Amino acid sequence: QVQLVESGGGLVQAGGSLRLSCAASGSIRSINTMGWFRQAPGKQRELVAAITSGGSTNSADSVKGRFTISRDNAKNTVYLQMNSLKPEDSAVYYCAVNKLGLWYWGQGTQVTVSS
Repeated sequence: QVQLVESGGGLVQAGGSLRLSCAASGSIRSINTMGWFRQAPGKQRELVAAITSGGSTNSADSVKGRFTISRDNAKNTVYLQMNSLKPEDSAVYYCAVNKLGLWYWGQGTQVTVSS
């Protein structure tokens, strides 16, 4: 099993920044992709950004140029730096990691951007 602990969510004004962190523990060998998803009320969960163990990244068009994903393999931690936040970025953000084809999910952290 993989345990994920997220931190860094909160309330911020539009244009502000937040940094999310997610630390993985437990059976962490063979984790490949680490990523962030988000789900707003009434909407489907969507990929925000992901990063492979080799450092390749992918992100949603809506966050390109504003959000940056990174990871520290030594700490088994993935980060999401969110800049120029918009009200439409408000959602519960979930950390997820893929290990041998299975996704493991964190509990989620609320991000609220006020206009």
